[in-house]
Amino acid sequence: MESSARREDAVLTPREIFERLDRFVIGQEAAKRAVAIAAHNHLKRVQARRLRRASLIKKSNILLIGPTGSGKTHIARNLADILHVPFTTVDATEYTEAGYYGKDVEVMISDLLFKANHSVEDTQRGIIFVDEVDKIARRSQGARNGAGSRDIGGEGVQQALLKLLEGREVYVPLNVTQAWNKSDFVQVDTRDILFICAGTFSDLHDYGDEGGRAMGFGAEDAAKRSRKRITTKQLVDFGMLAEFLGRLPVVVQLEKLGEPELIRVLTEPPDSIVREFRELLAMDDIELDFTHGALREVVHYSVDRGLGARGLRSILEFVMSDVMFEAPEHRRRQVEVDADFVRQRLVGLDAAQIGL
Repeated sequence: MESSARREDAVLTPREIFERLDRFVIGQEAAKRAVAIAAHNHLKRVQARRLRRASLIKKSNILLIGPTGSGKTHIARNLADILHVPFTTVDATEYTEAGYYGKDVEVMISDLLFKANHSVEDTQRGIIFVDEVDKIARRSQGARNGAGSRDIGGEGVQQALLKLLEGREVYVPLNVTQAWNKSDFVQVDTRDILFICAGTFSDLHDYGDEGGRAMGFGAEDAAKRSRKRITTKQLVDFGMLAEFLGRLPVVVQLEKLGEPELIRVLTEPPDSIVREFRELLAMDDIELDFTHGALREVVHYSVDRGLGARGLRSILEFVMSDVMFEAPEHRRRQVEVDADFVRQRLVGLDAAQIGL
C-alpha cells in the first residue's frame, strides 16, 4: 500500500515530460528540455503546497519566443495534456487596464474556470497560455514611471498581469460573457496556475546577423550555433516591463522550423495531418497515399511564405478540397496525391486566400 501511494504522489521527471512532448512536438529539442524542467519544478511546488510543506520553490512561469509556426502553442497545449490539467489560450491584445473598455485580465482566469467545468480546485492548478504578449509592449516612449500618457492596452496590461503571474487570490467573474456583472464572482488563488506567455518579438528574432550571412555546406548549422540569445535588456528596450519579465523566469527561444522538420510534422506525430486525412478517407474504404514529392511541395510553399507549421493544415486543406469532395462518390479504392497535383493546386494561391 505504501509503495502504491508513493507511486501516486510521484512527480513526472523532466525526462518523462520531454519524452511525452517529443511524441507530438517535432524539433525544438532545447525548448522541450527547458519546458520539461520548468513543468517538473512546477509539479514539485504544487505537491509541496498540497502536503502543506514550507517550500522555497518559486513559480516557473515561462516566456516562449519564436517565429510564427515554430510550435509555441503546440508545446503548451501538449504540456497541459501530459500534466492532465485544464488549459486555455488567450490573446493578450484583447485585454486592457482595469477601468477601460475591454477585458480585464481576471477574465482569463474565468476562461480557465470554464474549461475546468467551474471547479475552482482544478482551475488553481491549470495552465494559461497568453499569446501575442509582444503586442502589449510599452507603446508610449515618454516617462517610464506612468507619469506620461496612459498606455492602457500595453504597459497597463503588463501592470495588471503582475499580480496574476506572481500569485494572488483574485475575484473572477463566473460568466465569461458577463464580466461586467459584479454580483457573480468567485475567489481563485493563482499561485499554482502556470502561465506560459508567448510572442514572436519579430524585431528581435533576427538576432546574430551582424557578421554577415554564412554560406556553403553546413552554413545553416553554423548560423544556428552563432545565433545570440535575446537578453533581458533587449526585451526591456523592446517595451516589456522589467517587473513583468521578472515573473517569467524561464525564457525559451524556439528556432524556425526547416523543411525536414516540417515534413516530419506532417507525417510523424500520432495526430499528424496526413494521418487524419488517411483516416477520413478510410471511412469511405479509400486508401490515401501522399508521395514524398507532394509533401515537399506543401512544405516548400509554407517555408517560402514564412507560415511555418501553422500553415500546413490550411495549405493541405486547400490542396485536398476537390479530393475530399469527390472521393466518397468514386469507385476507386486508392487515391495517390503526387507533386504535380499539389503544384497545380498551389499555382496562383495567395496565403491570404487560405486565411493566414
